[in-house]
Amino acid sequence: MKTRMLTLTVASVALLGLAACNNGAETEAPAAEATPAQTAPVSTDPMVGGASMSPNETIVANAAKASNLTTLVSAVQAAGLAETLSGPGPFTVFAPDNAAFEKVPAATREALMAPAGKADLTEILTYHVVPGRLTAADLATQAQANGGKVELTTVEGDTLTVNVNPDGSVTLTDQKGGTSRVTQADVLQSNGVVHVIDTVVMPD
Repeated sequence: MKTRMLTLTVASVALLGLAACNNGAETEAPAAEATPAQTAPVSTDPMVGGASMSPNETIVANAAKASNLTTLVSAVQAAGLAETLSGPGPFTVFAPDNAAFEKVPAATREALMAPAGKADLTEILTYHVVPGRLTAADLATQAQANGGKVELTTVEGDTLTVNVNPDGSVTLTDQKGGTSRVTQADVLQSNGVVHVIDTVVMPD
């Protein structure tokens, strides 16, 4: 009799356990279904130079895929900055496209890309980099608190003035008084954010 009662008790406990598992599965199911909605679809990755920019890749890895940033990538490699810009950062990079580099006289470009011009090239490139991740919204917030513009201290050490215009467009003014326009903002990277610009900015 004792053996039979023990068997019935074990069976009852097993059934209760199974019921609890089933109830838990029913209550957890909606959460499991909601998970995909919380993940940004791949289609949201912006296109730069005909290539999809993944927010899971570094600034250098993404730039290497963009057909309109080939000159910038070559310059970064010539200056020995590829490893730095592949690091954790975060960095905000104002990235001149190929057309921006074409505005620089050919003789100057050639001199900068030569081994003897490495120091000057590094100075110019790091003037396009600001520590931290500053989106267009971040820049707009800072500019709004400062009369429409904000001065950023670049990795090179000089300041770069960012103006957020009434129409929402962003322009940069460099130390020499030259201006550049942001043509594509908020290209997110795993180690920062890139804003594509139409003119190379120059430090003092």
